[in-house]
Amino acid sequence: MTVTAAGPLPRTPYDVAIVGAGVVGCAIARELARHPRLRIALVEAQDDVGQGTSKANTAILHTGFDATPGTLEARLVREGYARLGAYAAETGIPVERVGALLVAWDEEQLAALPRLAEKAERNAYPDTALLGPGELYAREPHLGPGALGALHVPGESIICPWTTTLAYATQAVRAGADLHLNTAVQHVRAADGHLLTTSRGTLRARHLVNAAGLHADTLDRALGHEDFTVTPRRGQLLVHDKLARPLVRHILLPVPTALGKGVLVAPTVYGNVLLGPTAEDLDDKRATGSTADGTAALREQGRRILPALLEEEVTAVYAGLRAATGQEDYRITAHPGQAYVTVGGIRSTGLTASLAIAAHVTGLLADGGLDLGPVREPEPVTMPNLGEAFPRPYQRADLIAADPEYGTLVCHCERVSRGEIRDALASTVPPRSLDGLRRRTRARAGRCQGFFCGAAVRELFERGARP
Repeated sequence: MTVTAAGPLPRTPYDVAIVGAGVVGCAIARELARHPRLRIALVEAQDDVGQGTSKANTAILHTGFDATPGTLEARLVREGYARLGAYAAETGIPVERVGALLVAWDEEQLAALPRLAEKAERNAYPDTALLGPGELYAREPHLGPGALGALHVPGESIICPWTTTLAYATQAVRAGADLHLNTAVQHVRAADGHLLTTSRGTLRARHLVNAAGLHADTLDRALGHEDFTVTPRRGQLLVHDKLARPLVRHILLPVPTALGKGVLVAPTVYGNVLLGPTAEDLDDKRATGSTADGTAALREQGRRILPALLEEEVTAVYAGLRAATGQEDYRITAHPGQAYVTVGGIRSTGLTASLAIAAHVTGLLADGGLDLGPVREPEPVTMPNLGEAFPRPYQRADLIAADPEYGTLVCHCERVSRGEIRDALASTVPPRSLDGLRRRTRARAGRCQGFFCGAAVRELFERGARP
């Protein structure tokens, strides 16, 4: 039960090594850690969990209504939606069931809505409803002019992706898994199982799970497979100030295209409003920078969807890279002869499907010869609440009476207290950077982006950060 970011790696072989500590890798580690007989390593190239695609998605808990029927993705998203919804309620991860509206802006899109409703039925989601323009504008009075109708999907929800990934990792580590950060896999070869050469030395494992996200195809090829190629698809997003939140009541979706779900307007559990993402296929798997052209394109589309949004302040701009493969399904494949499972091509639905993917992959490992042994449910965790729809520590008189540190605000934009920062720094998987602290507390994520609280937050971080 360790979290390491420096020093030599253990010499004793692991039963399973998972490469990649995004939301899917962490979910797999948590699922495998339910079997106390197993020795598990979760290996991550960066200094924190959820540092890649997982930290920069649109934070939607999908029903799977528009997945391609009959695909593995459709099944796992449907199962994952139920699993993650229950898990969030148990662990305190904020979820708001705001519902979604797929808005038709022309006759072609309007004609597509009944087909999308039929598709939802085939995906075992029968709860959609077609809305005319009158009912649509009654539900969303700030919507731009000219909308012809919409498809209402009431089960679509917003969720905190940061807390979800962290909850999985926390339970995995507490149940006995080892999390090795700053451990980039440089080479892998068969050697009585798998020998991984990393930036921190070598690590041995009998079974290997490739959850490396954007780099899953590279690791797959190192093991002799040419099943898919990852094309990084950049999604740029604008984060609007909390004052914009009354402008939108639902997740506003376009009619989807082959490139993805398109540009949306969505509230967040943090009280902001998102506009995005773009969909730009690139060659560089590190190109997470935002561009002037991308921002301009988003504002142009946002002007049609929700014109008043453009009058509101933008507090942040960010970009994430999705692992596009050109396939309409996840690329999850078992190679029993190699004691190896590939978990590739996990797109924006991966957050929703994460717990179902973990159960599926564990089954593939068992079918490939891994003796899982008995099951012991992980110790329950209660995650810090980052959602505006639920009581935050500064609002809880009982908490402040017991510990005044929860009543001493450090970040005033986001109402983050000294107590929350202290707790994050002392947690099972503590932050190793100010960005990591922001994902655990929201400190420096508000309107001023740390201009006023930055020095105080840095001082607390440097005083309490673990080596």
